[in-house]
Amino acid sequence: MLDPTLCIQKPLTNSWTSLSWQVFNWLTTPALVIPPLVLLTVLPLLFRRLRWRRRISGLGATLLCVYLLTLSPTMVKIGNRVLVTFLPSDVGAPADAIVVLGRGTEMRPERVDVSARLWEAQRAPLIFASGWGDAQQIADMLAQKGIPDTAIDGEPCSRTTEENARFTAAIVQPKNVHRILLVTDPPHMLRSLLTFRSLGFEVIPHTNPLPNHLNVRSKAYLVFREYLGLVGYGLRGRFLPREPSAADISPTAIAPIQEALPLEVPVAPVLSG
Repeated sequence: MLDPTLCIQKPLTNSWTSLSWQVFNWLTTPALVIPPLVLLTVLPLLFRRLRWRRRISGLGATLLCVYLLTLSPTMVKIGNRVLVTFLPSDVGAPADAIVVLGRGTEMRPERVDVSARLWEAQRAPLIFASGWGDAQQIADMLAQKGIPDTAIDGEPCSRTTEENARFTAAIVQPKNVHRILLVTDPPHMLRSLLTFRSLGFEVIPHTNPLPNHLNVRSKAYLVFREYLGLVGYGLRGRFLPREPSAADISPTAIAPIQEALPLEVPVAPVLSG
């Protein structure tokens, strides 16, 4: 596992990630959004001399209806269904590695369970965890399930999906890891698949289920954040073919992990019990 102290983080990336999460958190908190929209609908009608009062009020009412509809359970289900419709099926082909993306504490158990089952089924000999604040914890949980240390690796530097893909490519592709089983939640999978594919990976998507305790607001947050993420990544060209770069990770940090990875992909043993 890459030493976290060797990670090189860009302040701009960290600030943008933090800001985007704050904005999305505000947008998915009805108590913070509905009152301003109600005021936008009602207040203009109180000023009879305001020339555009009906249009402004109509705009507020429209935005309020769209917002309430967007956060409804039905729309969240439809939005999630659209995101997974275009994913290729996992037909059981072997891969060079299982790449597990961090997504926070709530998502971690399902990811660990899925990746452990894939390894036990001999789908790939290596599980590679990627994500700041997640990679080491995922590795520890996999070890508790009986996965040997030689089959677990990762990097704890990446803070975005873009960095997940770039850092993973920089570390594992020099050791001929090109076909991967990608593990993440259904809303996040499409953007992740396109990003990893742009860096030369052949990606087999394998989603983990969302935690049962997630409420509608949390699911809406995940789903509609991905639509904005797809647009943002697309406009920045992050789905187009390109070469991986390790500019954000120290070369002295990458070398030990690259040396530890197998030169050829062996057959993973099946756990007893």
